[in-house]
Amino acid sequence: MRNLLPLISSHPGGRSSLTCRFRCGDACFKETPNTSDNEYAGDIIARAVSRRSMMRAAAVVTVAAAAGTAALTGPNAPQAEAVALAGHGHEPPHKPAPSGARGLRFSPVAPNKNDKVTIPDGYSQNVVIRWGEPILRGAPAFNPDKQSAKAQAGQFGYNNDFLSLLPLRGERGRQVLVANHEYTDEILMFRGYDPANPTREQVEIAWAAHGLSVVVVQEEHRTGKLGPVSRHPLNRRLTATSEFRVTGPAAGSDLLRTSADRTGSRVLGTLNNCAGGTTPWGTTLHGEENFNQYFANGNTDMHKRYGIGTGATERKWERFDRRFDLAKEPNEANRFGWVVELDPYDPDSTPRKRTALGRFKHEAAQPRLTSDGRPVVYMGDDEKFDYLYKFVSSKRMKKGTSRAAREHNLTLLDEGTLYVAKLTGDSPAAEIDGTGKLPTDGEFDGSGVWIPLATGTTSHVPGMTADEVYVYTRLAGDKVGATKMDRPEDVEPSPRTGRVYVALTNNSDRGKEGKAGADEANPRNANKHGQILELAENWDDPAGDGFAWRLFLVAGDPNDPATYFSGFPKESVSPISCPDNVAFDDHGNLWISTDGNQLGSHDGLFGVATHGDRRGELKQFLTVPTGAETCGPVIQDRRVLVAVQHPGEVDGASVEKPASIWPDGPGKIVRPSVVAVWRKDGRDIGV
Repeated sequence: MRNLLPLISSHPGGRSSLTCRFRCGDACFKETPNTSDNEYAGDIIARAVSRRSMMRAAAVVTVAAAAGTAALTGPNAPQAEAVALAGHGHEPPHKPAPSGARGLRFSPVAPNKNDKVTIPDGYSQNVVIRWGEPILRGAPAFNPDKQSAKAQAGQFGYNNDFLSLLPLRGERGRQVLVANHEYTDEILMFRGYDPANPTREQVEIAWAAHGLSVVVVQEEHRTGKLGPVSRHPLNRRLTATSEFRVTGPAAGSDLLRTSADRTGSRVLGTLNNCAGGTTPWGTTLHGEENFNQYFANGNTDMHKRYGIGTGATERKWERFDRRFDLAKEPNEANRFGWVVELDPYDPDSTPRKRTALGRFKHEAAQPRLTSDGRPVVYMGDDEKFDYLYKFVSSKRMKKGTSRAAREHNLTLLDEGTLYVAKLTGDSPAAEIDGTGKLPTDGEFDGSGVWIPLATGTTSHVPGMTADEVYVYTRLAGDKVGATKMDRPEDVEPSPRTGRVYVALTNNSDRGKEGKAGADEANPRNANKHGQILELAENWDDPAGDGFAWRLFLVAGDPNDPATYFSGFPKESVSPISCPDNVAFDDHGNLWISTDGNQLGSHDGLFGVATHGDRRGELKQFLTVPTGAETCGPVIQDRRVLVAVQHPGEVDGASVEKPASIWPDGPGKIVRPSVVAVWRKDGRDIGV
């Protein structure tokens, strides 16, 4: 047996201190915002529904996983339960084929610390677009020593995260790339940066480097190489000072009004956009995540619940715009933490912050449709001990691309019901001891309920108005007893099966004194490596109020007994740590990008089979350069895209002392970038 892989950092999540400072405001080192006394799964098992009823629900997952199809319904349920009970805890024998699961037939990349994007043999890559490349008419070429806010507002933004590639009709070989720009690291952007005394020019450049980019990209003939089409009419930049509309049931609320916007319906900017989603009607969704770090002088319990500090901020923006000082504008922070919807095909449209989807640290938002065409959006709140949510629209999507259909579909996320999840395990509490040891039934699994929080202007939470539920959604989750999770990040429904996969990145505080201990959905104390939860809505109805769940992966070194890969032989999988963003390919494989690998390797992108006799087979497809995180995976038939975020972000690094020379070599400033990877022979990825 191989030795356990060495840890590379004692810092929570494996990130550098520099990353924590600029990305999330040192959230790991501050008091956990969720101090509620919610019961967790280990406490409520004794009062849960019967084991038989839970297994009937769990059969939805078990049979669907074995068959690779959607969940069984109606008269087939008893048969499904019998199948689940007969095989529960005993995975079918695996018969590995030399070539691997379809879509994953590549030689896995070994863990490494290469200062480059390392890809499998037989594949090629190119940098699609870098921070600072001009995309709008009149924008200059990037010059790190002659930056300006005006130039940056026409150039590709900093620290690309979520990516979406959309078709562009009538323009052969072209697609529309949409990218989030999560945060800025001024130490790596500006020579001689003084964190205690940023200049107005530096602050205004940072405002312009946040937000979103829309840029048309062109495929090179006969390869998978992509490049930007500068000055295309659809190209667009949205920044921390662009105008956004507030829509939905909380629009106009007193909680959203400020001295600059007495209506509570217009906001300047979008901040800390992490992951997102692509809708069936052709728009993109963008999650505002660690917005708390931009606001100074928090002074209420609600500010504290959202992680807003009582003093100055890292970037000192409050010195240059009063809206970032909550002592002067106490409601300004309430205008961030939403899901933003963008129409990338209309460069004149105003993006909308959708209040019906609740306000918290949104990692992502990916819809699926009910059988009658209503969108359901799954969302995670990326904080230790926070919650998993979904929104069910009350409106049906209209098909087609007519103006009437598009206008209707742009209202779909304003009316519906917001829910939070409560999970129950099906094993005795004594078997969940915090070590990650599997219970005697052979799986971490159970059932759950979706607890309604609000529908339109009606609150379902005692003591809270509907406006309060939407604006203070974390408090609503506290009040109804939602299950505290290990940093729920990206949440993606499988387009093939409808099963939903939740990336739970890590939780170093699990099991500490005064904190929630291990439960069946979060089975390890001091959880360094995270897990992926698989959820199946009862009878495959995403609008329903119940579901079955089980842990699909428990991440870490495969030689560690506290890891699990759906029963696949662990000697045949790649080590993985800290799952973050996820996506699917057309074969039904789940692709996982990591953030904060603690296993002696750089972060990377992994593919894993979710069905068939190779379910749980996980292979590493690439690694990213020194200090970087893997973000925004897009998996197409013949191309994979990743956003290489914060390369060179290592403690002690600066523009003058770079920790990485990627992507342009020695003597060049380190630049976050988007990378495309394809097979040299032009065939589909992994087949």
